Amino acid sequence: MSEDIIMNIGADAVRTALYIAGPMLIAAMVIGILVSLIQAVTQINESTLTFIPKMIAILIVLMVMAPWMLEVMESYTIRTITDAGELVR
Repeated sequence: MSEDIIMNIGADAVRTALYIAGPMLIAAMVIGILVSLIQAVTQINESTLTFIPKMIAILIVLMVMAPWMLEVMESYTIRTITDAGELVR
C-alpha cells in the first residue's frame, strides 16, 4: 500500500466526516450568531442562553438530514469495503 492510497483513504474519511457533521455545525453557528446578536442588542449577558436554541436547532437538522447522512455513511462504507481487496495487494 503506497502513501497515495493511504492519503486518499484519509482524505475520503475526513471529507465524509465533514459532510455528515457540516449541516449540524452550520446550524449551531448560525443560531449562536443570531442569539449573540440579540444579546448584544438587548444587553443581556447570559452565557447559558445560547445552549437551548443551539440544541434544538441541531436536533431539528439531525431529524431532517438523518436519511441523507445515513446514505453518505452507507456509500462511504460500501466504497471502502469494496475497495479493500484491491488496496491490500
